[in-house]
Amino acid sequence: MHKLPETGYLRLPHIIGNPKANPPIPAVIPVGKSTWWQGVRTGRYPQPVRTLGRRITAWRVEDIRRLIESLQSAS
Repeated sequence: MHKLPETGYLRLPHIIGNPKANPPIPAVIPVGKSTWWQGVRTGRYPQPVRTLGRRITAWRVEDIRRLIESLQSAS
């Protein structure tokens, strides 16, 4: 499992990964950007928190941990 902080927020590249970053960011949930946003719209993935700024979208680490646990228990 990837090392996630206990609390805080994650931006999208830290969730779905970014191989072009320097250094590359590995995916915690390996899906594409459009698949992620479709999952957010349909409720499969958690809603973002937008209180970090007008143009800053992030997710609570706790919500991503719950998502990972639910995906692992489903498989």
